[in-house]
Amino acid sequence: MENSKQKLKSSMKARHVIMLSLGGAIGAGLFAGSSNAIQASGPAVMLAYLLAGIILYVVMYGAGQIILHQKETTVGLAGLIAPYVGKRFAHFTDWVYWSLWMAAMVAESVAIAQFLGVWLPQVPSWFFVLIVAIITLGLNLYSVRVFAETEYWLAWAKIMVILILIVVGLYLVAVQVFHLGFSEGLGQMNKYGGFMPNGMKGVFNAMLIVIYSYGGSELIALTVSEVENPKKAIPKAIRGVIMRIFSFYVIPMFIFVELYSWKFLSSTQKSPFVLIFEKLGIPGAALIVNFVIILALFSVINSAVYATSRSVYSRAKDSKGIMGKTLGQLSSKRVPVPAIIFCSGMLFIGAILSFIFKDNLFVYLAGSISYTILIVWIMLLISAIIFYFKTGTGGWFIKTVSIFTLLVLLIISYKVVVSNPWGISVFALVVCVLSLLSYREKTVSEVS
Repeated sequence: MENSKQKLKSSMKARHVIMLSLGGAIGAGLFAGSSNAIQASGPAVMLAYLLAGIILYVVMYGAGQIILHQKETTVGLAGLIAPYVGKRFAHFTDWVYWSLWMAAMVAESVAIAQFLGVWLPQVPSWFFVLIVAIITLGLNLYSVRVFAETEYWLAWAKIMVILILIVVGLYLVAVQVFHLGFSEGLGQMNKYGGFMPNGMKGVFNAMLIVIYSYGGSELIALTVSEVENPKKAIPKAIRGVIMRIFSFYVIPMFIFVELYSWKFLSSTQKSPFVLIFEKLGIPGAALIVNFVIILALFSVINSAVYATSRSVYSRAKDSKGIMGKTLGQLSSKRVPVPAIIFCSGMLFIGAILSFIFKDNLFVYLAGSISYTILIVWIMLLISAIIFYFKTGTGGWFIKTVSIFTLLVLLIISYKVVVSNPWGISVFALVVCVLSLLSYREKTVSEVS
């Protein structure tokens, strides 16, 4: 058994876990608008977000059940699923998850530079990326509690803007109903082809985009070794996050398609948040939303450094190699400093590559993210299903729902493959093959 000084410090509370997961899941996509999802399904985008939310809940419920029945807390997703899918596929999942967050971290750091460049066009983008990297590195290195507190308040800033939008939006919808009558006032979204203008195919296509938006929620499972009383905090966090994500995505979508034509929303360059605030006559709406988007991007990067460093530490802590031993070390405050520096360093490398390859790099990174999210969800769900049958936990209903959800995720994965350019599919395949083949049994020691 590991000495307590060799373990990550359990200093996060349930509120930190909830906000950390929300920080990862509520990114710039919501604030900048889900125009692609709206374009694919019309007003039925709400249904796409609802169905994807149900899938997410089934996946995370299974992860929560595994955590509840763990005898000892583990590090990384691999420690959670290894007893059910084996060490090789657990190792594979950890590295795929690492690649997911590395892609998101690099892409969103450059996005911050682009948004800040609107205000300070004379400052080069690399300078903004450097500042973001230094701040994020400092927060993650100092202590887990400081990192968690920062992420907590960053997430709260985003949530407050969403709550304000919901209140303002529902007020505007009520005014619309008052002037047009109940049926016509609430039926504005059904113009231009009805509620589901592109049928269930459109809803399914929108889900490909929506699942990408929900990615980051699985961070809950990654915090199990650093949260106080995980068996109580994690299930509570799972319930809280799922309900909040559902509310923060579905309700704003209802407001958007009710107040504006879905065809207009799918083609406009303005954020729906800006449109709502401008409709109420709030001055400087674009400026406010731009600032919130920057906070949202920084929040996602902050979460990404946490996720990638813990995944690397999880893989390296029992390694026999020099590189592995280095990355598997903890500081006196029981923070994986070498892993954090390594992952943050990859952020700088990503910025250099983006300078060299321009937009092409990010086309491949963004395209591969949809694959990696699905792979991680599928591996978590397979582990949960095996756990249910192996331990006799869960009734026939949850087992049936979980198996059906797995089939839906496999169908969505197939749709992602056929809808993405072949180059992106090959890039994602290379990442997966390297992650799978990198496993070496001799580098992993059994934990006594």
